[in-house]
Amino acid sequence: MRAPLHTTICLVALLASLSPRASRAGDAPPDTRLSTWQRGLSVDSVAEPGMRVYLWFYEWQLFDAVEKGQMTRGAFTGLNIDPRKPELGVHELPTSVSADRLSGSVAAPERGLKLEMKAVPEGAELTLTVTNRSDHDWPELAAVIPCFNPGPEAARNKHFANTNTYFQGPHGLQPLAIKTPREMHFNRKLRPAVDAEADSSGKYVWADKWPKSDVDAVEGLIIRESTGLRWVAGIAWERFVTVQGHNPWECMHLSVNVGPLKQGETRSIRGKIYLFKGNKEGLLSRYCKDFGCG
Repeated sequence: MRAPLHTTICLVALLASLSPRASRAGDAPPDTRLSTWQRGLSVDSVAEPGMRVYLWFYEWQLFDAVEKGQMTRGAFTGLNIDPRKPELGVHELPTSVSADRLSGSVAAPERGLKLEMKAVPEGAELTLTVTNRSDHDWPELAAVIPCFNPGPEAARNKHFANTNTYFQGPHGLQPLAIKTPREMHFNRKLRPAVDAEADSSGKYVWADKWPKSDVDAVEGLIIRESTGLRWVAGIAWERFVTVQGHNPWECMHLSVNVGPLKQGETRSIRGKIYLFKGNKEGLLSRYCKDFGCG
């Protein structure tokens, strides 16, 4: 006996929905791969060879994170490195990428930091695990600064070697450099605490090279549009303190807020790197879906 037509149609639809080949937005395979480089990991487009962005993990520490000091140099493998002469040190940290290049990690175990990265459609998901192994509690503003960039001179991605950079300010997407090339924007929610850390003249130890902006950031996001405006890249963290960039490598510095954290405590922080054909508005839309806006 044949089954009724409507029953057959429903059964076919059910089987299709359960099939691993079913076309669902969340099932798209990663269109990026990960690679190692001297100072961390890169995210590479599968569709367009050479379309790559680099993450140097990590370059700086802020507000007593890991070490005492308003600003201190980030992790190195070398010892007794003079921060005034970073070329004398070795920036490499233990870095690994899986055989299929879909996952990777960078670790600074003596400092209690490990970054894990996973390739996903249009970018890579980031998970930073932080344990306070220092001899002091970290305050609310404690942060570390990874350097998101178009790459070192020998391997630079020329498409992103520019200053087409944006952050989310109180009036929407704004150029990263509003008044000066390297000004620093602070998380609006943390601005009172940041102001309290300034000296009597309102300055910080980095003021000569990274002047403080009066325009605050409202989201943990930096966006870079490519030269020619065909591609867009960005980095996001769910917790941040500062937004800054356009240093010698035309880099983007979005600091990760790791405080407050007492001695021995651990925290996990989510982030993401974006890389796809599109524009800044499209990237902001994806960020809002991933992290929420407002």
